[in-house]
Amino acid sequence: MYTAEQLKHLLADVLQIDTVDFDSDTELLGAIAEFDSMAVVSLITALEQQLNISIADDELDTEAFVSFASLLDLINQLAA
Repeated sequence: MYTAEQLKHLLADVLQIDTVDFDSDTELLGAIAEFDSMAVVSLITALEQQLNISIADDELDTEAFVSFASLLDLINQLAA
């Protein structure tokens, strides 16, 4: 299981920001200026490398990137 702490650090690295106090209600896409389409691609690449998984395009939708909780849920579904 991918933990919230792991995701916090990965997001901070990908977004090149100081670690933010992300919680389940933290909005991402559209709410954090650095979290744009290029950041999504970078995040997916980093997750694939870290978790040794391949994420197909049809497994993704924008709803997964709306909040910290929805992103963590997606990651845990894909890594299972």
